[in-house]
Amino acid sequence: MNHNELCQKVLELDPQVRFSGVLNSKGDLIVERNQDESVNLLATDELKMIIHYTFQRWSSIQNLAHKIGKEKVNISEFEKVTLISLLLKDGNLLLLSLEPSSNYLEIISKVKQIIPDE
Repeated sequence: MNHNELCQKVLELDPQVRFSGVLNSKGDLIVERNQDESVNLLATDELKMIIHYTFQRWSSIQNLAHKIGKEKVNISEFEKVTLISLLLKDGNLLLLSLEPSSNYLEIISKVKQIIPDE
Protein backbone atom coordinates (compact mmCIF):
# COMPACT_ATOMS: atom_id res chain seq x y z
CA MET A 1 0.00 0.00 0.00
CA ASN A 2 1.41 3.37 -0.96
CA HIS A 3 0.63 5.56 2.04
CA ASN A 4 1.66 8.78 0.25
CA GLU A 5 -0.86 8.16 -2.53
CA LEU A 6 -3.57 7.16 -0.06
CA CYS A 7 -3.13 10.33 2.01
CA GLN A 8 -3.22 12.50 -1.10
CA LYS A 9 -6.36 10.77 -2.40
CA VAL A 10 -8.04 11.25 0.98
CA LEU A 11 -7.33 14.99 0.87
CA GLU A 12 -8.83 15.16 -2.60
CA LEU A 13 -12.04 13.34 -1.57
CA ASP A 14 -13.60 16.26 0.23
CA PRO A 15 -12.58 19.87 0.92
CA GLN A 16 -13.62 19.37 4.56
CA VAL A 17 -10.60 17.09 5.11
CA ARG A 18 -7.84 19.24 6.64
CA PHE A 19 -5.19 16.58 7.30
CA SER A 20 -4.44 13.01 6.36
CA GLY A 21 -1.61 10.95 7.82
CA VAL A 22 -0.48 7.42 8.57
CA LEU A 23 0.69 6.28 11.99
CA ASN A 24 2.72 3.07 12.10
CA SER A 25 2.50 0.34 14.74
CA LYS A 26 5.24 2.06 16.79
CA GLY A 27 3.32 5.34 16.99
CA ASP A 28 5.43 7.20 14.44
CA LEU A 29 3.78 9.49 11.90
CA ILE A 30 5.25 8.12 8.66
CA VAL A 31 3.21 10.18 6.18
CA GLU A 32 1.32 13.44 6.50
CA ARG A 33 -0.53 15.65 4.06
CA ASN A 34 -2.23 18.97 4.81
CA GLN A 35 -4.96 20.69 2.83
CA ASP A 36 -3.68 24.14 3.76
CA GLU A 37 -0.57 24.37 5.92
CA SER A 38 -1.30 28.00 6.79
CA VAL A 39 -4.35 26.93 8.82
CA ASN A 40 -2.95 24.80 11.63
CA LEU A 41 -4.76 24.73 14.95
CA LEU A 42 -1.79 23.14 16.70
CA ALA A 43 1.91 23.91 16.88
CA THR A 44 4.32 21.12 15.95
CA ASP A 45 4.78 20.00 19.56
CA GLU A 46 1.04 20.01 20.15
CA LEU A 47 0.50 17.95 16.99
CA LYS A 48 3.02 15.41 18.33
CA MET A 49 1.07 15.32 21.61
CA ILE A 50 -2.28 14.63 19.96
CA ILE A 51 -0.72 11.92 17.79
CA HIS A 52 0.81 10.38 20.92
CA TYR A 53 -2.56 10.46 22.72
CA THR A 54 -4.29 8.91 19.69
CA PHE A 55 -1.73 6.12 19.57
CA GLN A 56 -1.89 5.60 23.33
CA ARG A 57 -5.69 5.31 23.25
CA TRP A 58 -5.57 2.94 20.28
CA SER A 59 -2.84 0.80 21.89
CA SER A 60 -4.75 0.57 25.16
CA ILE A 61 -7.95 -0.67 23.56
CA GLN A 62 -5.99 -3.42 21.78
CA ASN A 63 -5.86 -5.23 25.14
CA LEU A 64 -9.54 -6.07 24.64
CA ALA A 65 -9.37 -6.85 20.92
CA HIS A 66 -9.43 -10.59 21.59
CA LYS A 67 -12.86 -10.11 23.21
CA ILE A 68 -14.48 -7.34 21.15
CA GLY A 69 -12.52 -7.47 17.89
CA LYS A 70 -10.18 -4.95 16.34
CA GLU A 71 -11.20 -1.33 16.45
CA LYS A 72 -11.97 -0.25 12.90
CA VAL A 73 -12.82 3.45 13.29
CA ASN A 74 -12.59 6.01 16.06
CA ILE A 75 -14.27 9.42 15.88
CA SER A 76 -13.52 12.26 18.29
CA GLU A 77 -15.58 15.42 17.92
CA PHE A 78 -14.25 18.67 19.31
CA GLU A 79 -15.60 22.19 18.96
CA LYS A 80 -12.99 23.16 16.37
CA VAL A 81 -12.10 19.86 14.71
CA THR A 82 -13.21 16.26 14.22
CA LEU A 83 -10.45 13.65 14.49
CA ILE A 84 -10.81 10.21 12.96
CA SER A 85 -8.57 7.17 12.97
CA LEU A 86 -9.15 4.16 10.73
CA LEU A 87 -7.31 0.87 10.96
CA LEU A 88 -5.64 -0.04 7.67
CA LYS A 89 -5.24 -3.61 6.43
CA ASP A 90 -1.46 -3.40 7.02
CA GLY A 91 -1.96 -2.62 10.74
CA ASN A 92 -1.19 1.09 10.47
CA LEU A 93 -3.65 3.84 11.39
CA LEU A 94 -4.97 6.39 8.93
CA LEU A 95 -5.48 9.68 10.77
CA LEU A 96 -7.85 12.37 9.53
CA SER A 97 -8.63 15.86 10.71
CA LEU A 98 -11.91 17.35 9.45
CA GLU A 99 -13.75 20.62 9.67
CA PRO A 100 -16.16 20.39 12.62
CA SER A 101 -19.21 20.92 10.40
CA SER A 102 -18.29 18.09 8.02
CA ASN A 103 -20.41 15.02 7.37
CA TYR A 104 -17.80 12.67 8.79
CA LEU A 105 -19.82 9.50 8.23
CA GLU A 106 -19.99 10.27 4.52
CA ILE A 107 -16.27 11.03 4.42
CA ILE A 108 -15.44 7.79 6.26
CA SER A 109 -17.52 5.88 3.73
CA LYS A 110 -15.64 7.52 0.83
CA VAL A 111 -12.28 6.81 2.48
CA LYS A 112 -13.13 3.14 3.00
CA GLN A 113 -13.87 2.86 -0.73
CA ILE A 114 -10.35 3.97 -1.70
CA ILE A 115 -8.43 1.92 0.86
CA PRO A 116 -6.76 -0.99 -0.97
CA ASP A 117 -7.73 -4.54 0.02
CA GLU A 118 -4.12 -5.63 0.57
